[in-house]
Amino acid sequence: MKKTFFTLLLMMLATLGMLGCNSNTGTDNTMIQTDSSEQRWWKEAVVYQLYPRSFKDSDGDGIGDLKGIMEKLDYLKSLGVDVVWLNPIYSSPNDDNGYDVSDYRGIMPEFGTMQDFDALLKAMHEKGLKLVMDIVVNHSSDEHEWFKQSRSSRDNKYRDYYHWWPAEKGKPPYRYSLFDVNHDAWRYDSLTNAYYLHYFGVKQPDLNWENPKLRQEIYDMMKFWAEKGVDGFRLDAFQFAAKDTTWPELPKGYEKEFAKHVAMKPAIHGYLQEMYEQVLSKYDVMSVAEGAGNSFEDAHNLVDADRKELNMAYAFEAIDLAKSSGYDLLQFKQVFSKWDSAFAQKGWLSIFLANHDNARMVTRWANDSPEYREVATKMLNTFLLSMRGTPYCYYGDELGMNNPGFTKITDYKDGPSLNDYTYKLNNGMKPEDILKEMQFSCRDNGRTPMQWSNAAQAGFTTGVPWIAVNQNYTTVNVAMQEKDDNSCLQYFKRMVSLRKAEKALVYGKYTLLDAGNQQVYAYTREWQGKKLLVLLNFSDKPATANTGVKTANAKVLIHNYSTTPSATLRPYEAVIYGL
Repeated sequence: MKKTFFTLLLMMLATLGMLGCNSNTGTDNTMIQTDSSEQRWWKEAVVYQLYPRSFKDSDGDGIGDLKGIMEKLDYLKSLGVDVVWLNPIYSSPNDDNGYDVSDYRGIMPEFGTMQDFDALLKAMHEKGLKLVMDIVVNHSSDEHEWFKQSRSSRDNKYRDYYHWWPAEKGKPPYRYSLFDVNHDAWRYDSLTNAYYLHYFGVKQPDLNWENPKLRQEIYDMMKFWAEKGVDGFRLDAFQFAAKDTTWPELPKGYEKEFAKHVAMKPAIHGYLQEMYEQVLSKYDVMSVAEGAGNSFEDAHNLVDADRKELNMAYAFEAIDLAKSSGYDLLQFKQVFSKWDSAFAQKGWLSIFLANHDNARMVTRWANDSPEYREVATKMLNTFLLSMRGTPYCYYGDELGMNNPGFTKITDYKDGPSLNDYTYKLNNGMKPEDILKEMQFSCRDNGRTPMQWSNAAQAGFTTGVPWIAVNQNYTTVNVAMQEKDDNSCLQYFKRMVSLRKAEKALVYGKYTLLDAGNQQVYAYTREWQGKKLLVLLNFSDKPATANTGVKTANAKVLIHNYSTTPSATLRPYEAVIYGL
């Protein structure tokens, strides 16, 4: 299958993402322009994305929670990471695992209480860890009080918090829904004889950002969390927040270029500038927005400091390259290199290979067979932590967790994925073909419980986990890897330490070498007279690279095999030389 539902979704959602931070805590709304070599804490930070539902369960109900995270803060600190990004923990009916919020100032009972959150935030700060929260403000849950009021009558004061189309005008112009079982974004509601818009699930009505009262509610909500001391916000699916509410007819088949037609409408810049003025400029917070347009021009319009919107770009173009049939390393190198070039003099990038909307890193980008899983994981983490940009590490990837290999549709729990399964069945696909692709690409593959030990359920819970644990937990887990100096976990810690010690890996100039090599990704990083060479074999065969760089007298700074590297790289071998 050339494009699965979720690879298409991610291409649409995140052609590019944004990350920003303002270290100015004053209220004069000024921001200093920085070039790519100027030092800032958020450039040097390593971000760890933690999926709360799957990290650690403290009460035996099978669902990870805030107290569970609290139990594992020493582990997080031991990794050397600086920032923890939590997926949504707000009150929610969980139609989309928390991305359907019913109360932006409440905590989902499954995760704990506000007191648990306050205690967690305090404990994280005491350990020197920062916390970034997910803010879902393109849409809410249909169980949010705003929507309950909005749908109650046409003259309700909350009516214009959402997008409505009166049925007496006929059917609204077609809009594609990413998560709806029929991919139709207009849902008829008989209570007021009108349709409401939902670019995502039917229980996720889109908020109307044209309404200044709605915008103020959101800014006030963000201030609520900022006053508690959170260190940043990720704005989920924000590139879709601005809509063309004249609702023009769009070309037939436009969903193949969904973002091009419905994302990054001009009003988004005014919304972000207003958000910056009211919230982001007043607190020392990172601001992360998923989705930033379709071009470098779009990206710089959002991140250039004089615009007072956001200030760190997050290149996401590579996400659709990984297919179950494989991918082209030359294209992979080209994509990462062109984004680095575009931000070499101005702005900043983030680097990642996995998140909650993707399957596992080592399965997608390398080789998760027993023979190669460990060395391939180490190689990918070498890449992730040696590129220019702020690295985002997804929970479990420090261990080499891989796709679980689910064989039945009942193994999967993600509502949108199940909807897509039904859609494909209804359109003539065979169940076995759909399941085969889901084994590779379904985002539930990246949401299985963290593997803490070889105890029952991987030490994640004393109950029945909300989604099955990967059966290799008896050999792939934290407890075993902490005792093994050659483990993926210990290598990850060493690589994080190397990045922090060698600022050339953070700020250094990036130069691609041997660009046409089909197996090896080779590049140098240079900063303040220091030069490093990175060699990464992305294949399961021996390989050499024509770099033109002599390594005979170079120092090996890190290496993912236990024996000395040579001119020929072994399968998935990674080495960084100090020149």
